[in-house]
Amino acid sequence: MKLAFSSFAVALVAAATLSLAPTPAAAQLEKLEGKAFDGAYVREFYLEGNAIPTQKRNTVLVKGTDGKRLVFSLLDTTGYSADIQAKYIGMLIVERPITLGTAKVAAGAYGFGLKKPQPPEGPGTLFVYDVGGSRVAETSAAHDAQIEHPVPLQVVTRDGASRLYLGRHWVELK
Repeated sequence: MKLAFSSFAVALVAAATLSLAPTPAAAQLEKLEGKAFDGAYVREFYLEGNAIPTQKRNTVLVKGTDGKRLVFSLLDTTGYSADIQAKYIGMLIVERPITLGTAKVAAGAYGFGLKKPQPPEGPGTLFVYDVGGSRVAETSAAHDAQIEHPVPLQVVTRDGASRLYLGRHWVELK
């Protein structure tokens, strides 16, 4: 009986220790700059038959602990049709499947749009489209009124979680 209790206690301590261990680093993203950024930066992105320029100043390249890269960039849709301007604000290229909020997205290249509520202080909706313009995913984008310096696009990693921010709206990246 004493041996059974000791085995149980050891198993309980081991389980408790594992639960305190850091979570897998899929959410841990490292921002890349310099040569790595310049080599991956996409100057124009193909969507629905259009090569749309990206905004280098609003482009983020990150790498996960698995070595796979994720590229997020806002698009310059000035001069494109009203339909294109209304649908797309950015593009993403992911080398591995990711989850944006609650939406699962396979490895590949996509355009995305953000529908903000009126007034814009509430949650919005992030839409993800394949290069042919078909919607492949959508998810709620939370509103962060507390962010000190909102910028058009950034990836923030804090406390083991990574978020894609579009101004004050964000989705978690996994």
